Amino acid sequence: MARNWAGTYEYTAPRIVEAASVDDVRRVLREPGRVRALGTRHSFTDLPDTTGTLVDVTGFAAEFELDEAAQTVTVPAGIRYGVLAMWLDDRGWALRNMGSLPHINVGGATATGTHGSGDANPVLSASVRALRYVGADADVHDVRRGDPDFDALVVGLGAYGIVVSLTLDIQPSFRVRQDIYTGVSWDAALAHYDEITSAGYSVSVFSRWEEPSVGYVWIKTRLDADDDVVPDTIFDGVRALTGDSPLGVEDNVTELAGVPGPWMLRLPHFRLDAQPSFGDEIQSEYFVARADAPAALNAVRALGESIRPHLIWTELRTAAADELWLSPAYRRDVVIIHFTWLNHPDEVAAALGRIEAALQPFDARPHWGKLHGFDRAAMERVHPRLADARAVFERLDPDGRFTNAHLERVGVREPR
Repeated sequence: MARNWAGTYEYTAPRIVEAASVDDVRRVLREPGRVRALGTRHSFTDLPDTTGTLVDVTGFAAEFELDEAAQTVTVPAGIRYGVLAMWLDDRGWALRNMGSLPHINVGGATATGTHGSGDANPVLSASVRALRYVGADADVHDVRRGDPDFDALVVGLGAYGIVVSLTLDIQPSFRVRQDIYTGVSWDAALAHYDEITSAGYSVSVFSRWEEPSVGYVWIKTRLDADDDVVPDTIFDGVRALTGDSPLGVEDNVTELAGVPGPWMLRLPHFRLDAQPSFGDEIQSEYFVARADAPAALNAVRALGESIRPHLIWTELRTAAADELWLSPAYRRDVVIIHFTWLNHPDEVAAALGRIEAALQPFDARPHWGKLHGFDRAAMERVHPRLADARAVFERLDPDGRFTNAHLERVGVREPR
């Protein structure tokens, strides 16, 4: 019985093949039937599932190709970000950003538009410079930044083939410290939201929608020197001097209390060598335009009492705009409203209905791999290039080998 990493979704595919090479993937695609890629299983829905064969791509060897002149690294799609990050840092290089969990694989994270965090940092997908995939013809295809289909295929949801490797932008290694501020009021947070989110290289606010404090403001500061000074206060909040985490878990978060460290041990919230987050959880996430942040947050804030019994944490963060057609940050800077829920499926579904109604005036876009209630009409309303992307996927896979019920439900593929 195969489940996602949190144990809250059980895959229905009758067959899972563990691929260790491109040839293994090609062999599967020479056989009849539907096929979908499976990575580190961090989706919370039936998005990766299929009535045919799941191809697990996490078994490829951890072999990386570094091009220092071009400032790129080429990696297997199934590799975890944390493994790649350690390899890069050993050689003096870095990724621009990472997700909260270094456990996620590069192919799955970029295919679903998964975030990094920071006002000037786009989602992780924007670092993709090229990708290689095995198509419905069982042949290998390469697509590079600037090619006609590139902006459709990067956040491609596995809708056109099995991505086997990606080339990512890199930069020289850097140092980061993490500090948490408590006591920031909602009044201050909403009146000065842009100033708070620009207070560091990456800023997250952890909230349970309680009053009067917004919760915890978690600031990651990119350092020129380890003794760079950070402020003791941020508006009406005060910097915590202990290393306690607002996530309420022990021994699995990266080091806090302002201790400087390498980028790959500070940008993620969680450590690669420990179980991330809480487990037995459901996640949801919505992206709204930065300009709408105060109004959108107030709309969700009004629901706080009804959603709090089923909520572990909400995390608020930001990301910069990009040009990827199905990115949740396509052509708009965004504030990201993330929910980590208790495993209460019925209650969470009801809460999401209320949240999505509250966020509808702001054209909120859901995270593709997390639980939401959007259908095709709702997706078409908020994703202006959805029809264009769907046309590309239908052209590349006319027989629908890579489609499934989820992709058809949300309008990424045509029904069959």
